[in-house]
Amino acid sequence: MKRFAELTEQEILALAITNEEEDSRIYRGFAEGLREKFGASAKVLDEMADEEVRHRKMLFDLYRSKFGEYLPLIRRQDVQGFIQKKPLWLARPLGLEEVRKFAETMEFEAARFYRKAAHSTRDASVRELLLELAEIEDQHENLAQKLGQQILTKAARASEDETARRMFVLQYVQPGLAGLMDGSVSTLAPLFAAAFATHNTWETFLVGLAASVGAGISMGFAEALSDDGSLTGRGAPLVRGAVCGLMTAIGGLGHTLPYLIPNFWTATAIAIVVVAIELAVISYVRHRYMDTPFLAAAFQVGIGGALVFLAGIAIGSS
Repeated sequence: MKRFAELTEQEILALAITNEEEDSRIYRGFAEGLREKFGASAKVLDEMADEEVRHRKMLFDLYRSKFGEYLPLIRRQDVQGFIQKKPLWLARPLGLEEVRKFAETMEFEAARFYRKAAHSTRDASVRELLLELAEIEDQHENLAQKLGQQILTKAARASEDETARRMFVLQYVQPGLAGLMDGSVSTLAPLFAAAFATHNTWETFLVGLAASVGAGISMGFAEALSDDGSLTGRGAPLVRGAVCGLMTAIGGLGHTLPYLIPNFWTATAIAIVVVAIELAVISYVRHRYMDTPFLAAAFQVGIGGALVFLAGIAIGSS
């Protein structure tokens, strides 16, 4: 890798041309990834990509007039000091806010590059163009606002934000909630059955640990294999499976860990408090993301949890 200070004016212009071409393709990738669900934002990104193409033409016209047709291949990764970008534009599905923040960062980095490049050149025409492009990159936020007034209106943005919220619920909240409910409720019976059958905290802990881990693995595989997300829009199956499995295990481990306390009645009292907290969290999530009235959610979850809890105690005490 070369240090930026070691680049010649020809290499600086070649790097700028490559950067503009790469940025244009990144914007195109973002636009294609968002087009199906976020059409207004995709149009804005298409305009930004077209702007980068115009910048490349300006740079190449100047380059050709000074150095001819041959354009050496110099990329960001060939020069020290550039921040390596994660290929977010290749991910599917794309997160709307992530794309917007990524685009803002791109424009900031581009403006900073042009200013630094301008200070490294002696040719007046090259320096003038680089400073002009720096100013243009600074104004891209204004361009986005201008485009937003025509394309990404308040109504369009509100619609896209609601779509993003629904996708978040489908891809993360629903599998996580299903796992948390299963882990918190289904493990109550074996845990408290073992507790009241043995009155041994360590053996109870082992039963709860086995039940939690087993339920997490089972739920994770069930969620991942339920569908591939291509038709339902529920996202990558591996991510959903991981979220569901992890939350299932957490839900069971919450009221299992108190049984590491040697005193049986102290451990049981703490475990019951933890169960109440878990059920309250589940009720809140259902109220927050599933539009279920909190009292109704609490009643539904509480009844189910209480029945499983009493079943476990009854079985363990028999």
